[in-house]
Amino acid sequence: MDTVEHAQMVEKQLDAMIQRRARKGDVDPDEQEAFWQASVRRYNARREQENRLAWCEYHAGQAERLKRTMEPLIAFHEARAATLEDRR
Repeated sequence: MDTVEHAQMVEKQLDAMIQRRARKGDVDPDEQEAFWQASVRRYNARREQENRLAWCEYHAGQAERLKRTMEPLIAFHEARAATLEDRR
């Protein structure tokens, strides 16, 4: 078998394999669209949940930070107000 015949035989085998795989992988476009849409819905739901949790963590941290800052400030002003009331 010469090189040209061998190359033609290999090409035919590759074509046959490609056609076999194409037949096995045939998916109805509507079905494929439904799978894709479901995948997008799951992805979006997961992202929304992750974002919701991140915002909860952010706001909880902000609340704690503000408490640490404001509670001493409130106590200072209450004490100052009490001192000034006593001077009346």
